[in-house]
Amino acid sequence: MAKKEAAETVEVIEKAAVTYTKEQLYNSKRYAERKDVLMVVLEESKEYTLAEVDELIEKFMNRKVD
Repeated sequence: MAKKEAAETVEVIEKAAVTYTKEQLYNSKRYAERKDVLMVVLEESKEYTLAEVDELIEKFMNRKVD
C-alpha cells in the first residue's frame, strides 16, 4: 500500500513540475502583461516552471533601483 501511495506522490510532483521555454511563456496568456519582464529575466536555453517564473518576476519587480 505504501509503495502505491509513494508512486502516486511522485506522479503528482512530476505533473506539478511541468516546464516551459522562454518562447512558450512569452506567448502565453498568463504573462501577456509581463512580456517585457520575461525578456529580461528568462534565458533562451533554459526551461522554467510557472513557480520559478513568478518568483523571477517578483524579484525583478521588487529590486532596488539606484
